[in-house]
Amino acid sequence: MAAKAKEKYVAYVSTYTRGDKHGIKIYDVDMEKGRFVEKDQVEITNSSYVTISHNNKYLYSITDFGVEAYRILKDGSLELINGGSINGMRGCYLSTDYTNSFLFVAGYHDGKLTVLRLNEDGGVGEITDEIFHKGLGTVAERNFRPHVNCARMTHDNKYLLVADQGMDHVNVYRLDAMSGKVALVDVLRSELESAPRHIKLSRDGKYIYIVHEWKCFIDVYSYEEKDGQPSFEKIQTIETVKREKGSANAASALSFSEDRKYLLSTNSGDNSAVLFSVDEKTGMLKKIFCLPISGKYPKDASLFPDNKFLVSLNHESNEMTFFHVDVENGTMIMNGPPVQVDVPNCIVFHKLA
Repeated sequence: MAAKAKEKYVAYVSTYTRGDKHGIKIYDVDMEKGRFVEKDQVEITNSSYVTISHNNKYLYSITDFGVEAYRILKDGSLELINGGSINGMRGCYLSTDYTNSFLFVAGYHDGKLTVLRLNEDGGVGEITDEIFHKGLGTVAERNFRPHVNCARMTHDNKYLLVADQGMDHVNVYRLDAMSGKVALVDVLRSELESAPRHIKLSRDGKYIYIVHEWKCFIDVYSYEEKDGQPSFEKIQTIETVKREKGSANAASALSFSEDRKYLLSTNSGDNSAVLFSVDEKTGMLKKIFCLPISGKYPKDASLFPDNKFLVSLNHESNEMTFFHVDVENGTMIMNGPPVQVDVPNCIVFHKLA
């Protein structure tokens, strides 16, 4: 772990743009102090989510106009390549496949999945497929129609997992790596009115983790391909926060530590961060702690790359809060004052070459 301190990182934080035109903030990461130093900012509208390509060369962001592609420069600054329309309402999530050939955009507002081809220079190309989810869910709260909230590829780059928060299921699509078309091959059905929100995969790709917003739990599935078909088996359900009748708690973030030994989630209402250890052989989770983040609505959170610190993006209190983490003793202690950021949405760390 000591060597990590010598490695240099930047952090990209996406935000909504109310009075400030700069929807992406860039920070130098002080690994020894567990703090951020403001470095740069990017003019972009309502960056609701950002992701980095698997080759670590490009950053992609949601914008009011669709998506934008950026080249990550040597010092971590961003250089705009181009933008592209998603032919729909503003997306809420995006990710790339493992060959950096396609970009997947989840549309919460219009229940739409959009697939775009990526150019050789990392720029956004044409739309290769558009899928509108259909149906009626439970007529309660906002869970009454499709809300596509997340789209992630399995590590073998064969299947796209698409969480539909409104319909309480995850659609499994086979990706045609030539045409960029997707075809439905399976559905992972969640508990009624649980609202699957985000999906992560284990380091080896054998286990899938789905956090459910409204009922505050994570489902763990094993995954393998059998006879040319995906096969999933639910092996664990674990709470992010204790369920209480009438509570306003809602699970939000889901992120792995850089070494994949820990999985982090957050809860609004309870305003807490919950950390799990990951058994890499079995895929099972074990809760280490669930502790307050000293802010309102921790929409996203992340461990620092050395697992010694944690940052929480508090969407409703317009700030980032920092903590020193001791995973062995299960403690999280505030580390300095909050940093003001207007309506932050998402954070990603990037190691500089």
